[in-house]
Amino acid sequence: MKNFIYPFIFLLLFQVPAEAQSQRAYDATLSDYAYRYPVNYLEVEQEGQKYRMAYMDVSPPTSFKNPQTVVLLHGKNFLGAYWQQTVNFLAGQGFRVVVPDQLGFGKSDKAEVHYSFHQLAQHTRQLLDHLKISEAVMVGHSMGGMLATRFALMYPETTAKLVLENPIGLEDYRRIVPYKSLDELYQEELKRTEAGIRDYHKTYYTSWKPAYEEWVRIPAAQLRSPDYPLVARVAAHTYAMIYEQPVVYEFSELKMPVLLAIGLEDRTVVGKAYIKSEEERKQYGQYPQLGQQTAGAIPNARLLELNGVGHIPHIEATDQFHKALLEFLKQ
Repeated sequence: MKNFIYPFIFLLLFQVPAEAQSQRAYDATLSDYAYRYPVNYLEVEQEGQKYRMAYMDVSPPTSFKNPQTVVLLHGKNFLGAYWQQTVNFLAGQGFRVVVPDQLGFGKSDKAEVHYSFHQLAQHTRQLLDHLKISEAVMVGHSMGGMLATRFALMYPETTAKLVLENPIGLEDYRRIVPYKSLDELYQEELKRTEAGIRDYHKTYYTSWKPAYEEWVRIPAAQLRSPDYPLVARVAAHTYAMIYEQPVVYEFSELKMPVLLAIGLEDRTVVGKAYIKSEEERKQYGQYPQLGQQTAGAIPNARLLELNGVGHIPHIEATDQFHKALLEFLKQ
């Protein structure tokens, strides 16, 4: 376990002028981007090759004894670093916090392999075994919610509780969004621009704030790297994973306590732009209804509805989300 580090150190050490930021290029594993907490690596194997999986392991102050572990699982268009406020909060409340970058994301290797939630869940279990953690609370946001669900289904004995924060996959995208081949998806990824990334991120929130710019700046800097074609290929693979591997039909099999946190302004549909009809697009991604429907399918679920909040409550409504999360963890 790593020592608890206060966030102001990060701000002092890593401030960079705006002009330099706009020209910076980040490689496939974000070698020059500093996370707020120390990053470690676990070697995992897939398809006969070995890859590095990055993770943060943050301990509470030593005054807290025998801390419970919380694992934070990131979304598709994000990385472990965007949990920094939640890590700081939970560690301050006495929890050990483990934050993996899944293979293909953040500081982890960009492997050109078949991506599956089963395999990512297995990597996550290997990480917990490596850290000698036998039980944890799994918290998943967006794509991380799909992964957390798969993990809980595969390893119920390891999953003390489950928190799903605006998870995607509450509907079967195969029935909604036209199919795209990996080649088509790759070509779409190659067309990405900084402006396009920013416009997409703006759909996550009810109103845009300068603080959100950080999560645009990182992927935009990767566009300028010679590694970007590899990043784009992996992004195509992970889109296909989400599209082809639904979890929506298995929520009734979750037996542990579940907190389903829903920002009611969220209208996320993976691949929404591929739906040609505007009227049809409006029918899907209706999180107020999807949240209630999903909570009804899970035997031991508590539904937290957040008014005026979009796709990322832990960033847009941080205090409100943290309060509800802490109450659930201490029940």
